[in-house]
Amino acid sequence: MNALTDLFTLDCIALDNPAKSRADVFAAAGVLFSQHTDLDASAIVGFLNAREDLGSTALGAGVAIPHGRVKGLKQPIAAFFKLKDPIEFAAPDGEPVSILIFLLVPEKATQQHLEILSSIAQLLSDPDTRKSLGIENNSEAVCKLLRSWGAPS
Repeated sequence: MNALTDLFTLDCIALDNPAKSRADVFAAAGVLFSQHTDLDASAIVGFLNAREDLGSTALGAGVAIPHGRVKGLKQPIAAFFKLKDPIEFAAPDGEPVSILIFLLVPEKATQQHLEILSSIAQLLSDPDTRKSLGIENNSEAVCKLLRSWGAPS
């Protein structure tokens, strides 16, 4: 078992999302998360934007991990978005982003937040995993890959 095993659910996988900008994809994530929490979509977007204003959450190589600590959230929640077309995201390598893993954690979950972020960053830093996520068009396969990543074979 790893930090990602219970984090991803099939209904939090969004493939071929039509977002054309960071604002679009943040709005889509806000709606998705609001369906799974008792938080308002615009509040979620506010938390994501507040973190992004501190510096881009893009890692390079076409991936980003928008995240934030959210007041009122009871447990961590994540979502995987693969965009139909890459968008500008102020990545350190200047490359547009097409794969985003959103992470929201409770406001007080500092250590847990860092552990989950570290696992997601490691997952997205693996070129083979990134390639698999980039070409996979089946939500169940993406969810399985995310949940089992790093687990012993």
